[in-house]
Amino acid sequence: MTISVFLADDHRVLRDGLRFLLESQGDIEVVGEAENGSVAIQGVLDTGPEVVVMDIAMPVLNGIEATRMIHDSLPQARIIILSVYSDAEHIFRAFQAGAQGYLLKESAGAEVISAVRTVLLGRRYLSARIRNTMVQAYIEKRQAQSPLEMLSAREREVLQLTVEGHSSAAIAAKLELSPKTVETYRSRLMEKLDVHDLPELVRFAIKHGLTPLD
Repeated sequence: MTISVFLADDHRVLRDGLRFLLESQGDIEVVGEAENGSVAIQGVLDTGPEVVVMDIAMPVLNGIEATRMIHDSLPQARIIILSVYSDAEHIFRAFQAGAQGYLLKESAGAEVISAVRTVLLGRRYLSARIRNTMVQAYIEKRQAQSPLEMLSAREREVLQLTVEGHSSAAIAAKLELSPKTVETYRSRLMEKLDVHDLPELVRFAIKHGLTPLD
């Protein structure tokens, strides 16, 4: 039986490498690819893959938000987050959004096949470098809410597009809103996060994995 996989990463070379590794197994087929989270959502809904390998930091819509939306619309899809981050905050947010696996990019080549087969069986997969017991304890005992959970889905979209440098008019066009509504969302989210200017907002976004460092 063939396993269907969808790849979402903004680096074409990485996608090509993962496709080669996966399809070399004979029983795995890559049914689609996407270069950002927004395209990934539509691609996954169109192709209905069993497993999605999702980069955490992508333009337009990051992997965490894309995972959340895919999980809500297609809960049977098993999602593996592909990330350069190994800290507990990113791992917590990935699993909270609905991911079943968390794979570090540095070991993706060696582990991606195992990750796909593991999540397909309904089990959680974590890169070997991450200490499973510590992460599990963190997830179970964490009481404080992630600051991002205070924001609505629309506010998180406005946040990402803002820190990527888009103007209110450009964001309004992308989200089919008025510029005034976008500014209202931005003011509201900054108030919720206790952030007072754009540089501080950018630092917040980098810290929480909404946008890459470069």
